[in-house]
Amino acid sequence: MGPVYKSLSEQHRNVIFLKLDIDQQSNIARRWNVSSVPTFSCVINGKEIDKVVGADKTGLERKIAEHGSRKQ
Repeated sequence: MGPVYKSLSEQHRNVIFLKLDIDQQSNIARRWNVSSVPTFSCVINGKEIDKVVGADKTGLERKIAEHGSRKQ
């Protein structure tokens, strides 16, 4: 998913993409209920509004298209 993540972050400059090592930042992983890798959370104004769990390129693209244009 690394190349997909990089490509999507370059295509969607209006979206903030963050990468987290859950072994290094386990407190953050717990806070966002990350139990599987990869997990992609859609967060607006500090609230999780959607999530994609697993290497689902199509699902991730769909969620970015759906939520990426929302105002913060």
